[in-house]
Amino acid sequence: MHSSMLDLDHPRNKAIATMQASVPADLWQQNAAFVQALRQTIANHPVTRHVAIEMLSRGELDATSMRQIHLEYRHAIVQIFTDALLAAQMQTRQLEPRLRPGAKLAPRFLITLNDLDEFGFRPGCDKEGYYRGNPAYAHYPLFERVLDDYGITLEERQAYVPSRSARAVRTFLERSYRHYLDVTALLAVAEEEVVLFSPPLRTATGALGIDVGDGYYFVHGISTDVDAEAADDDHENDLWLILTQALMPEQYGRIETLCLQYCDLWDRFWTLQMSKARSRRRVRAGDATIKTQPTDFERRLVF
Repeated sequence: MHSSMLDLDHPRNKAIATMQASVPADLWQQNAAFVQALRQTIANHPVTRHVAIEMLSRGELDATSMRQIHLEYRHAIVQIFTDALLAAQMQTRQLEPRLRPGAKLAPRFLITLNDLDEFGFRPGCDKEGYYRGNPAYAHYPLFERVLDDYGITLEERQAYVPSRSARAVRTFLERSYRHYLDVTALLAVAEEEVVLFSPPLRTATGALGIDVGDGYYFVHGISTDVDAEAADDDHENDLWLILTQALMPEQYGRIETLCLQYCDLWDRFWTLQMSKARSRRRVRAGDATIKTQPTDFERRLVF
């Protein structure tokens, strides 16, 4: 066995270096500049400063609103996130034959780091020297436990009819599964949404007396968050680098449009959730006209 095959440290850096070496240096630099500009454009999108972030962070939403938000969020992204990751892994095959044989393996390797977190693995070896992990700690089951904490029954979950907005967010990602560039780019945007909204959702959930010191909200957020054991920012960066390997300049415009359309859908999703939360608050305050007389703001919403 070649000695380099035994070098197993720093797997993320090795995968990135392998991807970068698989394309001409000038193309990598050109793609990296586009991706950086795209990330800045996304950072300036209205969803990144949505009023929902502040409202959730203040912990001002009641349990009814938070239960509905969690059911909506479950449908929009939680149920299908690993589906999308696995679709991206499969579609790395689209890199060949444009790139050299085996070029699909480094991005698959990098996506696997995301998979391992999502599936309930943890870094390190157990006492027998094998992988550490438990499917009970996979992120989707952890989210279901949050719904348990909110008192949402299995029957209520199965009977829930998501909003048009939640369905639109989900469908937009699902339709990308056959196209490697599309699903990779949308996954990167989805990770950004997780980075933006998981800490406020954690705060709003904790404000209702639900323990957020472990479970789903403990493993979502950014790697520097002292209140979590999360790496969504690392996974987002990985996905943008995966896209950097795969892009060709003639695809820039379409990918930018796709990402911004997905941001628009998320913006509408959160606008709807906050509108409904405000409506409930006004009803509780005694404004019974809210059910039949929506505000101008609410009339403009595209549900």
